Parts: sequence; structure tokens; C-alpha cells
Amino acid sequence: MKVLDVIEDFRDDMVKTLCDLIEIKAIAPEFGGDGEFKKAEYLMKYLDGFDVVERYDVKDERVSDGVRPNIVAKVKGALEKTIWIVAHLDVVPEGDERLWETPPFKGVVRDGKIFGRGAEDNGQSIVSSLYAAKAIIESGLTPKYTLGLVYVADEEAGSNYGIKHMLKQKIFDKEDMFVIPDIGTPKGDMIEIAEKSILWLKFVVHGRQSHASMPSGLNANRRAMEFLLDLDKKLHSKFNARNNLFVPPYSTFEPTKREKNVDNINTIPGLDISYMDCRIIPDYDVEEVLDYIEDIRSFHQMKGNSKIEIEIVQKVSSPPTPENAVIVEKLKSTIEELRGFRPGVFGIGGNTCASFFRKSGFTETAAWCTADGVAHQANEYCVIDNIVEDAKVFSILPFEPRY
Repeated sequence: MKVLDVIEDFRDDMVKTLCDLIEIKAIAPEFGGDGEFKKAEYLMKYLDGFDVVERYDVKDERVSDGVRPNIVAKVKGALEKTIWIVAHLDVVPEGDERLWETPPFKGVVRDGKIFGRGAEDNGQSIVSSLYAAKAIIESGLTPKYTLGLVYVADEEAGSNYGIKHMLKQKIFDKEDMFVIPDIGTPKGDMIEIAEKSILWLKFVVHGRQSHASMPSGLNANRRAMEFLLDLDKKLHSKFNARNNLFVPPYSTFEPTKREKNVDNINTIPGLDISYMDCRIIPDYDVEEVLDYIEDIRSFHQMKGNSKIEIEIVQKVSSPPTPENAVIVEKLKSTIEELRGFRPGVFGIGGNTCASFFRKSGFTETAAWCTADGVAHQANEYCVIDNIVEDAKVFSILPFEPRY
């Protein structure tokens, strides 16, 4: 097919574009960055020839340009019905730069890979989807379905300025189909159709500050440890169902971050603040989990005769995509045609834009790309062949034989 040849011709352009994108820091203000504006402006230059190009900027006074950008671009097909590919502009910070073998914000090409922060997450898929659309335009062919690209802000820090905003703009139709290329396997042989519910909790445990040699009996540190260990044990016991769609195939409840309490060793803390990351399989309702946590909180508060507070930091849940969904079948058949194998389906414990579409009633939603799974790591990279081969899948997806 002509469009596949065009994509091969674009290989060097794709490498250069991704290297350029890596060099444009697009970090959320929550992580000390200045947002995605410059990256969006760079991408806008590549959208000549598209039938529709729109920006949906959201005001944010925390960034120097004052807005968080979201881009929509379309290549029209014979039908208005659209297959959307949704990727995100923002990246996470580099972490400890001493762990990097190359500068994190410089695209370095080596051994068939491109190294740099955001190379895999989500630069690879921005580039593969962009050049898939450009190949359709250059080929002069008209696909059956319209191909839509959405590049959103704020995916790494909650999505309030990104996909959550876009879902309120009435851009998408319930008959549309969605591919979120933000999770993948090294062969591209699995399609994600479900995500565990995410529940992030903050626990504030009160005690009474005193000298360590004269303990008051209300050591907030000890109370927090007792409470969290009891909660951890009981959550795993109560919500122990297995669902083999996921890896791991069960809900996880992990105590994680703990804030500093006192500066010196010989003071008993009067306040302890801890966090828990819960990833809950769809077999359970998140509200049921929260009710159970509240029962345990109430018991420990009464037992210790001192306050324990719970704050929900993040709560995201969505229904799974049916395994027989049209978009899942189209992805399977397209990948089989191009790569010679038929992918399976799976679920993840992480969170992508797919969960927001599913929660909003867009049942034709799947997440897929080809990736080694090095997102957020030091020395993050993407494989150049994966950019090209994924672009081929995205370019064929809106076509249909004998249409």
C-alpha cells in the first residue's frame, strides 16, 4: 500500500522530530516545570495540509505563557466517524541526572534507539501518529474513517488541563473509536482494554508531641505505623479476588510516601502524615473500599482517643473495554496483517487517558503501542523501528478493504 512506502520515506524525519521534541522541556508546574506551550507551538508547524487544526488552551497562571495547550488535528475520511489517536505532550522530570548516560533533554541516537526524557513516554507515539496522518495526506488516499489526532497537556499530573478538559468540549462522538498509545509491549503483541482503579490516600495521624524520655503515650509515629500495618493487612485480606487480565492479577495496597515529622531524634512527634497507593481491580467498587477503610480508621481513632484524618488525593476508575469491541478487533487485524501475529488483550495497574474515555462512556477505547517499557526511568529511550512500524499501523487503521 502506497501509504506504507511514504512512512518508510519519513524515517529520518521522524527521528529528527523526536530528537527536537525531547529538547523542549514540557514539565508540569507541579513538578517545577513551565508546561507544554513551546512543544505545542513546535508541533503546530507540522500540521499544514490537515483538514482540521484546532487549539484548546486552558488558562494556568503558574506557567509563563499563561496556558496549557491541547491540539486537535484531523484528516477527513469518507465518513465523519473518527478514529482518534490520543497522546500527551508533557513529560516527567529527569530525576537524578547522575544516573543518565546521556543528557536527559537532548535526543541522542545510538544503536537504533533515541535516548532522552520523554522518548518513549509519550514522544514516540506523538511522532508515529503525526507521520501516519502525514503519510495519508501525501499518499492522496481517502480512508474510510476520519483520522483524528489529539495531543493533550497535563497527563502526568492529573489531566485537569488536558483530557478532562477536552472531554467537556463536545469534540468526540459516542460512535467514535479511540487508541491511546501510552502503554505497550516490546513486540506490540498485547492490547490494553482495562485499567485498575487508582486510589491515592493521605493519612494524618494525630498524637501529642513530647520529650522522648518522657513519652506521653500518644506517639503519632507509632500510632501511624500500627494503623497503616493493620490497614495494609486487612485490605489485602478483604479484597483478595484475582483477575488474570492484569499483572499482577489482584488489587495492590502499598504504603508509600511519608512526610517528615520532627527534626531531632529525642522528640516524640505529635503529627504523622503518610500516603497509600491503591490499585483496585474492576471486580470491586472503589466506594466499597473507601467504606472499609473508613471503618478501620474509626476503630483506630476510637482506640487511640486521638484524631485520624483521611484525604483522597486521587480517585480514578473506569469500566473495561469489551474484548469484542470494534477498535480492539481493528487493531488485532491490522497488526496481524502488518506483523504476522494476532495480539492478545490485558489490563494494567497504571493510568492512561483511556480510563477517562471509558469513564465518560466511550466504550470503543483501547491502549496500544510497541515499547520496551522504560518510561520514567533514567536513560529512557525508544526504538526507532517501533516509531516507524507503529506509524504504519496507525496509517492503515482508518482504511477498510473493499470500501
